[in-house]
Amino acid sequence: MVEPYLGVSSVGDVFGPAVEVRGLLEQKTRLVRSPAGEEVTSSSTLRAPLETVAPAKSRVRLPDGRRTTVIAAVRQDGGGLPVPDHLEVQLQ
Repeated sequence: MVEPYLGVSSVGDVFGPAVEVRGLLEQKTRLVRSPAGEEVTSSSTLRAPLETVAPAKSRVRLPDGRRTTVIAAVRQDGGGLPVPDHLEVQLQ
């Protein structure tokens, strides 16, 4: 389940409604860069359909019930080539 980050209001962070996202979840620790350019440790990576909306700071609930946050989402688009297009969602 992904609750997309929408921004900040006078009462704090604002999130969209939770949406179920199906994809491949790789639970492997690795070092990634945040949108601000900082090196951050990612505990999991979700490979989801390209149309998935999961900007940085979105909230995610994994199948095991663990809650985490999106570090960054990177489009992997083959531009029509016969390769798997997907959105790589790096999770804290």
